[in-house]
Amino acid sequence: MNTGILKNTQLPYCKGCGHDLIARMTAEALEKLQFKPLDVIAVTDIGCHGIIDKCLNTHTVHGLHGRSPALGAGISFGVDDPSKKIIVFIGDGGCTIGLQHIMEAARLNLNMTLLVHNNMLYGMTGGQTSGLTPSGFCTTTSFDGNPFVAYDLCALAHTAGAGYVSRIMGLGNFADKLAEAFSYKGFSLVEVMEICPSYGVKYNPGRKLKEIAESAARPEGTWLNERQQFHYQPGKKSMDLLAELKPVNPSMKAVLNTPTSIVMSGSAGEGVQLAANFLARAAMLCDLEVTQKGSYPVTVGVGFSTAEINMSPDPIYFHGIGIPDYALITSVDGLAHSLKRINGMTKGLLFIDESLDIPDTGATIIRHDFRSMGARNASLFSAFVFAKMTGLLPVESLFEIINQSGKQKKLPVEKIRERLRDIKQ
Repeated sequence: MNTGILKNTQLPYCKGCGHDLIARMTAEALEKLQFKPLDVIAVTDIGCHGIIDKCLNTHTVHGLHGRSPALGAGISFGVDDPSKKIIVFIGDGGCTIGLQHIMEAARLNLNMTLLVHNNMLYGMTGGQTSGLTPSGFCTTTSFDGNPFVAYDLCALAHTAGAGYVSRIMGLGNFADKLAEAFSYKGFSLVEVMEICPSYGVKYNPGRKLKEIAESAARPEGTWLNERQQFHYQPGKKSMDLLAELKPVNPSMKAVLNTPTSIVMSGSAGEGVQLAANFLARAAMLCDLEVTQKGSYPVTVGVGFSTAEINMSPDPIYFHGIGIPDYALITSVDGLAHSLKRINGMTKGLLFIDESLDIPDTGATIIRHDFRSMGARNASLFSAFVFAKMTGLLPVESLFEIINQSGKQKKLPVEKIRERLRDIKQ
């Protein structure tokens, strides 16, 4: 059994491909540094370089095009062990696609090495121009030579804060140069210049690698930033978010004996989600199974706010609501957002503020002046009216949940209780 970094000497690249040499030099450098195969995490993505996975005895992770630096960064955050080595393989095409991932890893100086296979074009997909294709270099999408200036990846990474950056020609034995990069504690990037034998040589006959690099002003070299590698500093967080929730211990009974769906819809900033949460927790207080889901625009405090609640005496296996059994509508925004579902109701009850137009629906309509309780309490009041008129939940369950929340002094509890006296079930 082969216990080296490479499983075998037969690698899956085209004859003369620089990727083959990079793989061999990587293995030689790691073995010189006495890394065992399972002390190495190799991360690859889409591109010719990525087919090396099956040839490695190391841990391997394969991701989407341009995302290997992000995957490597995530592993670096999670593996704070100096005896392990994270090596991220990427092509020049992937560098273009995932450039910001590279810059962030460099800025943070994460403990990983990015090994760039720069053959100056998209080799796997047909030889197209990439963001690292030098000006004047010919590809299948620039037969007369690339008219644009390529990114200087080494300069970008160095400026972003990478501790170690190097550019080398993919010729001869460069294992010692890779070993130097692999030994660096922090973010190291090595750009290996090479020519694709399938497209680069074909469309640039007679051109030599060093001449191409020199004409593109991409000399070999090493650039350093004197800085410490990234050290994770945990912020204040809860390891168990559920532990922060106060449990609801059933102490009341409801008459609900079938699954029931409720849609509450009003305007953002008017307490729709809070009211829905009180209603959901009141159902839990009555020993019912409950789901709650909120929907509102990305821009906080603008437009609609809709909450969906399912209540059932039995386990709930699907939380979605198509056409609800009950709808509680307290504003123009809420009516507009839920109108299609309200139109689809052929039964059930529609509780709607009396200031709103009556929609076309098959539901029984109950109009009430919810907004007279104030815009911010309209949805809350509608939840109480719903409980009182349907009798599905005891009204006292809502009052008890508000008391348990500690918000009774901030809400018009006594005013609601007084108004409920005039409402018949």
